[in-house]
Amino acid sequence: MTGTQDDARPSTGTGDATVPGTSGWLPCDVDELRATFLFEHLTDDQLAWLCRTGHVEHAEPGWLCREGEPAERFFVLLDGGVALFRRVGTDDVEINRTRQVGVYMGAWNAYLGDRLPQTYLHSVRVLEPSRFFVLSAPDFAKLMTEWFPMAVHLLEGVFWGTRDAQQLVGQRERLLALGSLSAGLTHELNNPAAAAVRATGTLRERVSAMRHKLALIADGPYDRATLAVLIRLQEEALERYADAREADVVGALETSDLEDRLTDWLDDHGMPEGWRVAPALVQAGIDEPWLDRAAERIDAGALTGAVSWLAYTIETEQLMAEIEDATVRISSLVGAARQYSQLDRAPFRPVDLHELIDSTIVMLDRALAGISVVRRYDPELPAVPVFAAELNQVWTNLVENAAQAMGASSDGRTQGEGTLTVTTRRTEDAAEIEIADTGTGIPADVLPRIFEPFFTTKPVGQGTGLGLDISWRIVVNKHHGDLSVTSRPGDTRFVVRLPLTPAPAAGD
Repeated sequence: MTGTQDDARPSTGTGDATVPGTSGWLPCDVDELRATFLFEHLTDDQLAWLCRTGHVEHAEPGWLCREGEPAERFFVLLDGGVALFRRVGTDDVEINRTRQVGVYMGAWNAYLGDRLPQTYLHSVRVLEPSRFFVLSAPDFAKLMTEWFPMAVHLLEGVFWGTRDAQQLVGQRERLLALGSLSAGLTHELNNPAAAAVRATGTLRERVSAMRHKLALIADGPYDRATLAVLIRLQEEALERYADAREADVVGALETSDLEDRLTDWLDDHGMPEGWRVAPALVQAGIDEPWLDRAAERIDAGALTGAVSWLAYTIETEQLMAEIEDATVRISSLVGAARQYSQLDRAPFRPVDLHELIDSTIVMLDRALAGISVVRRYDPELPAVPVFAAELNQVWTNLVENAAQAMGASSDGRTQGEGTLTVTTRRTEDAAEIEIADTGTGIPADVLPRIFEPFFTTKPVGQGTGLGLDISWRIVVNKHHGDLSVTSRPGDTRFVVRLPLTPAPAAGD
C-alpha cells in the first residue's frame, strides 16, 4: 500500500462491480492521474487509455477489500486515507495507514496471471471519504505486459527467483537442523549404548565368578544356618545399595576415605586384596559398623568367602542398574525422537504442547550443555490443534537461538552459560508459549528485522537467515497465530501465540 509492491495478490476478474460503500463512478481527469508519482511518466495516449479503461470511484469509510477474497481490482488513492491490515488468528491487525496520493493496493501483481493464488494478501479499510482510480485486474495485467514487457520479465524473474531461492534455502535450513539434531541424537544414543555394552561384558564376568563362589560355598563347611545368615546379609546389602542409589551423591574425597577404612578393616580380618571389593561395598552404603555386625553372625572361617560373595552380589546389582539406566535413556531418546518427528501422527490434530516442547529439549540436550532449563508449565493448558511436526521446528529454532545467545555451539563443543525458561499459559482464546534466555540480547537496530527472510547476524556459513522467517510463517500463516519478541541484554523473550480452535491453512 506504500507504492512499493507490498499488497495483495490478484485474481482474474472483470472488476465491474462497485465496491460496497462507494457512490458510483466519477469523471476521470488525465491531469490528476499525471500528478501522481505512479503515472507521472506516462504519455498522453497512455493516460487517455487509463481514463477510458478505468474509472474513478468515491468511497465512504469502510472495507475496500478483504484479505483472502478474489483480487479483482487495482486501486490508486487520489485523495482521502486508508489503512492496511493483516489477519492474525481471528483479528485484523493494522500494519500501516497513509494519506499519500498515488499509493496503490489490490491486484498490483495481476500480470503474473494464474501462476499464483489470486487472492488479496491484505485487507484495506477506507478511513475517511476518499477517491480512487480503479482498474480491473485483467486491464492492469494488460497494461503491464503491453507497456512494460521488459519490466514485467524483470519483475517475474525477481519474484520467482526470490520465491524459489527462499524455498530452497528453507529446505536447506530444515536439513541443517535435521543434521544437527541427528548428530546430537547419535552422540546421545552412543553413550548409553556403549555403557550398556561395557556393563554387559563385565556382568558376564561377575556372574561367572559368582557361580565359582557358589560352588565353593556348596563344597565348603557351611551349615544350613550359616547359609541362611548369608542370604539375609545379601538381602540387607541389596537394600542398603538401593537406599544409597536414592541418597545424595557422596563426595569423591569422602568416598576415597571410606574405601581406605574398609580396606583396613578387611585386611585386619584376614581378607587378601580387600582393596578390590572395598569400592563396591562403599557404593552400597556398607561401613565398618555394618561389617562388624556381619562378622558377629558368621564364623571367622566363613567371613572371607561371605564378604566376597556380598561384593559380587553388589557389583552384579550395580551392573544391572547401569544397564537399566542406559536402556531407559535410549528408550527416552527414541521416544523423544518419535514425538519430535511426529512420523506416525496425523498432520493436524490436538496435541499436548508440553510434550512437544519436552521432546525438542531432549533432542537439543547436547546444544543445551551447561545451560539451566526451567519449565514453568500451566497444568491447565488444554490440548491445542496444530501441525505438530512443523511446530517442533519452531521450538527448535527458538531454543537453538537462545542457546547460541548464551554462548553454546549447536554441535555441543562449546557449552553455554545461563538459563533457558520455557513458560506456558492460557489466555482467553489462545495458548501462549514464552521462550526466554539470559543471553546477550538482540540489538535495538536489529530487532525490527529479525523475521526478515535471509537476514542473519551470524557469521558467514553459520546461518541462512531463514530460521525465524520459517518460524514466523509456521506460526502466523499456517496456524493463524502470532510470534513476537522483546529483548534487552540478559532478557530476551519470544512469545508464540496459538489459537485454541484455529482453522488450519491450506499451506505455508
